[in-house]
Amino acid sequence: MSDLAPKRDMIGKRLLVINPNTNAAVTNRVREAVQAVVSPGTVPVVVNPTHGPFAIETSADRAIAAPIVLDLIRSSSEYDGYVLACFDDFAVAEARQVVSVPIFSMAEAGIMRALSHGVRFTIVTTVADAVLGIESMLQRYGAAGWGSVRAAGIGVAEASAQTSWAEMRLGQTIQDAVSRDGARCIVLGSGAFTGRAAALEARFGVSFVDGLSAAITLVEGCPPVGRGEHVRARAAGTPV
Repeated sequence: MSDLAPKRDMIGKRLLVINPNTNAAVTNRVREAVQAVVSPGTVPVVVNPTHGPFAIETSADRAIAAPIVLDLIRSSSEYDGYVLACFDDFAVAEARQVVSVPIFSMAEAGIMRALSHGVRFTIVTTVADAVLGIESMLQRYGAAGWGSVRAAGIGVAEASAQTSWAEMRLGQTIQDAVSRDGARCIVLGSGAFTGRAAALEARFGVSFVDGLSAAITLVEGCPPVGRGEHVRARAAGTPV
């Protein structure tokens, strides 16, 4: 059994939330946000890898982080669902070949929830290098006609620390999304922004989507898959 395994005497859906960078401050923010939104009875464990990028901001960071995240999932296969607390869907398709239980990224879940609002939305992310990848995900999830992407021009660590510069840049980017894009919904496009949707919604007067909350809702809403079923599927050579 993995060292990350939840206690077996606790009843409920067991959920592993992975912050794929090694920034403990981001992981703590994610942990607080998870505790605030999980349903009673859900047993969440929030972790980050012990090695890898401190922030995932470039394609090189993603290439390094993806196999590390997959190894972490492989070594922690006793969970009922997984959430990747990063606004990117790297490693998700591969992970779905490893485990038979639900796994969602903040990106997929956040875009799906934004689409359900039926209004124009803007994804506000951290660095400019992330924009093309997020635009690609909008295409992939059928949301290109509804959503756009803006980068605040701040690093993940700055965003998590909520420095005065980062807060100024975030606020200006949100205002630009509303006034220039016509956005009536803002998707928080980084794990560093998680847990802030309610406060920002009150400040700016438009809807905000937190992809972490959306992903947890999706995982919790999926019917459980028994461990025995998973083992039988693998023994039969069935893709899972």
